[in-house]
Amino acid sequence: MKLDEITVKKDEYYTPPYAVEPILKYIQNNATVWCPFDTEHSHFVKMLRAQGNTVVLSHIEDGHDFFFYEPEAYDVIVSNPPYSEKGRVFERLFSLRKPFAMLVGVVGIFESQKRFQMFRDNPFEIMYLNKRVAFYEDHIDQKPTLNPPFSSVYICSGMLPDRIVFETVDK
Repeated sequence: MKLDEITVKKDEYYTPPYAVEPILKYIQNNATVWCPFDTEHSHFVKMLRAQGNTVVLSHIEDGHDFFFYEPEAYDVIVSNPPYSEKGRVFERLFSLRKPFAMLVGVVGIFESQKRFQMFRDNPFEIMYLNKRVAFYEDHIDQKPTLNPPFSSVYICSGMLPDRIVFETVDK
């Protein structure tokens, strides 16, 4: 058996409220927002609803695989996708031709030839945050990871007023 066949992917990390806040001002109130990697515990879901938006949430554990499922109606897509699938996620997002904002680790995002070409050939914006995001491993105890080894950015399309936006977060 190959090592990669027995390795378990750890892709389920939860976004703290301070990392959701910066994107909220770029989403119109009363929008229908699809959160494709989220459950009711998600701060994206909670904070978008508190802002007056309708949230359509989906999660693979509920039988809604992002690569095969799409809600009937939505205005924008916002979430924190699984790290190991980020290339496929962005391919699908660009193919859907809807505005989106995805919070992702910046390391390696443009380093494969396929992703380099995809981003070169599609309109996108980047939101840089002033601090690293300490994601939660458990949505119940919400204990942040210590000293995250990478910076996170929002990669967006059709969302931000400029190609590069800088936002401040308060941890």
